[in-house]
Amino acid sequence: MMRPFLYWPSTRIRNQWALFLVELARPVQGHCHALILARGRDAPPPPPFEKPGKQGGWTRSRSMARHSRGVLAPVTLSFLGWKGYPESIVKSNQLLGAVLLKFFDQDCWNRLWVVLQDDVEGPGTQLMIIYQVRPECTDVPESKFRIKAGKTLSVRKWNAAFAPDGVLDIGKTLNRIHRGGVHPSIRGEVWEFLLGCYDPKSTYEEREEIRDQRRAKYEILKEVCKKMFPLIGSGKFVTAPIITENGEPTQDPIVLQQISAAKEDGADEHSDVPMSKKEIEWKLTLHQIGLDVVRTDRTLVFYESQENLAKLWDILSVYSWFDGDVGYCQGMSDLCSPMIMLLENEGDAFWCFERLMRRLRGNFRCTESSVGVESQLSNLASVTQVIDPKLHQHLETLGGGDYLFAFRMLMVLFRREFSFGDSLYLWEMMWALEYDPDLFLMYEEDLEASERPDGTKGKGKSRKQCGKYERENMRNGGAAPLPISVFLVASVLKDKSTKLLTEARGLDDVVKILNDMTGNLDAKKACINAMKLHKKYLKKAKN
Repeated sequence: MMRPFLYWPSTRIRNQWALFLVELARPVQGHCHALILARGRDAPPPPPFEKPGKQGGWTRSRSMARHSRGVLAPVTLSFLGWKGYPESIVKSNQLLGAVLLKFFDQDCWNRLWVVLQDDVEGPGTQLMIIYQVRPECTDVPESKFRIKAGKTLSVRKWNAAFAPDGVLDIGKTLNRIHRGGVHPSIRGEVWEFLLGCYDPKSTYEEREEIRDQRRAKYEILKEVCKKMFPLIGSGKFVTAPIITENGEPTQDPIVLQQISAAKEDGADEHSDVPMSKKEIEWKLTLHQIGLDVVRTDRTLVFYESQENLAKLWDILSVYSWFDGDVGYCQGMSDLCSPMIMLLENEGDAFWCFERLMRRLRGNFRCTESSVGVESQLSNLASVTQVIDPKLHQHLETLGGGDYLFAFRMLMVLFRREFSFGDSLYLWEMMWALEYDPDLFLMYEEDLEASERPDGTKGKGKSRKQCGKYERENMRNGGAAPLPISVFLVASVLKDKSTKLLTEARGLDDVVKILNDMTGNLDAKKACINAMKLHKKYLKKAKN
């Protein structure tokens, strides 16, 4: 195992930043390559390194690239034989993240990225990434995602993709993501573009203005919710019903105690104002959100913190009020969880989640007779019937022609089938493949494709700025394209076709075979296979 070294110059700045270095298996000219982790995006740049005199120390051989949102670009440091590190670290065989937690209070760290990166992305450089798992969770599948030099979108390549005014070369960025995903230290920033939070043609100043406006809007939404229920924003959340279906407050002593404490902290519940139907429906969901929050990513150390659980509950509660047509549905917590881990500011995390829900809210829209995702399941059945009619017939014979066994995959985008890290890798690959440069405009102006100013779908759009999947759909034209997630599920079924045909004698067998895949899927391979099936489907559908 690589040997970790931890350095901090003084206790005073210890909670602001830390330099975490990993000894290279094959050091190049005595240089280690490191990423400086700051506490948050507003954290100040670290002070100059202090030389420890006779004990040796670290010296900078290159200046720091930039300070952006609390994360500094890699700097090259020369090792001079520092002897001041705690001996226990040197002898430790623990995971790097566990070592980090030994010396830093968990509350100081909202992100646990430990990164080793060669500045020139040379061969043999390894990257260690940790989304810290609780020690007692021994059955969590390991991530297959690895940073690959020359393929993964690195910090350096990401910075180089911006023009001096801040305009992003999205075409080159997408190509890099297609090849190897996104470096975890910039994942939050990149996702904001992939999900349409920002226009790649915007400048730094324009994005900063949009960011400030959105943060302010989120605070207004949150304040509205807080007036209706004072626990919003209090750092606490509920898991028991707070009102009855008739709108009458429950008498749960724990809930009453929490509400009373929140009122004492300054929250003002407008109890004298009659509740609207929308408010009653919203309050009826709050405890369900709380129950889902405590079950979400419970294997991660990040969610041992009450503060982080409450943050997830706040965002989902505010979104449930914001999107009254859909509200909250089970599964949304799985989609929102990565956002608050990747984006420090709660408002930024909310709007990133809101953009993701723009893509998926149709799956969660329910009526008395149907669930929105049923249309995607119907599409999956049609695709499977075209590309593997024998398998489709077998599933129909077993009573699975409605494909409800694939319900979870489509609802939460494979969060349960992949490890946490691999699911993030899969998502960014999917979004990069589907990327449409008009995404920001469509979301901001709330226009359908047919209502765009030029009156045509995608006219004048550069294919170089589109993802590969989007380009393929542009070439073929026709009706609105299916989401790539449908072809991802189809590729998984195709891959397990032989086993399903020979071993599945009922729907229980189908579910078991698919559940056995958990932790054993390869995200990049799944995307490649999905693209192949997409081409095959389009070709056969035309004939």
